[in-house]
Amino acid sequence: MSGSLNTLTALGNPAVSLTPSSVKATLSSNYISTFDFMNQYLPDTYEQEFERYGNRSIASFLRNVSAEIPSASDLIKWAEQGRLHTKYTDVTVDAGADGASATTFIIGGGSCNFRVGQTVILSDNTLNVSAKAYVDTVEVGAPGEFTVKYYAASGQPTGFAASTGITAFVYGSEFRKGDNGMSGSLEPVDDIFEVKPVIIKDKFEVAGSDMAQIGWVEVTTENGATGYLWYVKAEHETRLRFDDYLEMMMIEHVSTEAGSGVAGSALGANSGSQGMFEAIENRGNVWSGGNPSTLGEFDDIVARLDKQGAIAENVLFVNREFSFDIDDMLAAQNSYGVGGTSYGLFDNDKDMALNLGFTSFRRGYDFYKSDWKYLNDAALRGGLVGGAINGVLIPAGTMSVYDQVMGKNMKRPFLHVRYRANEAENRKFKTWVTGSAGGASNSDLDAMQVHFLSERALCTLGANNFVLFKD
Repeated sequence: MSGSLNTLTALGNPAVSLTPSSVKATLSSNYISTFDFMNQYLPDTYEQEFERYGNRSIASFLRNVSAEIPSASDLIKWAEQGRLHTKYTDVTVDAGADGASATTFIIGGGSCNFRVGQTVILSDNTLNVSAKAYVDTVEVGAPGEFTVKYYAASGQPTGFAASTGITAFVYGSEFRKGDNGMSGSLEPVDDIFEVKPVIIKDKFEVAGSDMAQIGWVEVTTENGATGYLWYVKAEHETRLRFDDYLEMMMIEHVSTEAGSGVAGSALGANSGSQGMFEAIENRGNVWSGGNPSTLGEFDDIVARLDKQGAIAENVLFVNREFSFDIDDMLAAQNSYGVGGTSYGLFDNDKDMALNLGFTSFRRGYDFYKSDWKYLNDAALRGGLVGGAINGVLIPAGTMSVYDQVMGKNMKRPFLHVRYRANEAENRKFKTWVTGSAGGASNSDLDAMQVHFLSERALCTLGANNFVLFKD
């Protein structure tokens, strides 16, 4: 029989169930509803619940790439190093300069840290024209203006016309014998970033009467809990769902903007916290041209990483489509030996299973590829059209930052979670039981309530080394 994927009606049948299966009480479907003892056609039942969706939890990403560190404050701040060298890309030529031997430049933004005696490279942003010059004066009364004299006898290049966009950076300095030293000095400028922890809560509740009723289906959950009581399954699923929320909040959450609806709500303007996606969009790199699927496109990414921290090892967490695109790209680079496809170190013979997937490759840097279940899950980001994210590139290793609270430089993973804790209170993952059922006896509520709480924030250090892949 022949067929194709389009005969599956675009994989629309069976439909994907997006409704959580946890319940507060026993289900009516657990019991025989017809009590006719003359009826010999009683149903046969399977004792075990079938796990048709496999492991439904997605909480694994941060466990693999981050650490968890306690924090005692409402605000977490850190400093990241700025660039060692300064390059201005928004420089224009003063219209009044003659250009014969000297040219006055104006830096957009009105500030200049060039100093007299330094040597600079000047390059036109659109034309293939450049020059090397000596900084002759820096205008004190006119911030952002400096005058250079050229080393070439031809003076100002022809392409340096008024209002032309010029890039300028210092490559050294030159002084005469007996001259005084360099005037002024440069102070390092750090970038200060901050996040605030958010309080995350959930609750499970079951009535005491329902706890006394035992169903006939043996249930199990992803963390290994089994039993014949539906409320046990529901409580464990609530816990698993809360675990997922803890990770998704750190990835997806956003800062509350002034004047927004949330700022005017009961949460207030001090709500929200910067998640990983927002941190990368604000301070990192965003690839929005579809999945990079050629070496040329990955070369563009490598060139971008060269301009940032140049981290040697990086991990790509991708959805299924992006993973296949990378596999196809790498397979296309492979030579084809006699008798079949040759991947990896050894040729694939006829008795070997053909491995068409790749886990890592080297192109300027080492890239390790891993499927990210969160991006594939049909109940979460899988299948989104608006705001779809196909993957993220995360640098491996640690980064040295100045911890404002500790008062010293600390080694921290690029991604790490800070949770509220001290000697008296630990809010990393709190759970407690209230009510008058299930062993609890602290209220007159005829039910058992299981409460979950955590207070945490995600610190995304060196976001300039991350890449977010969007459609």
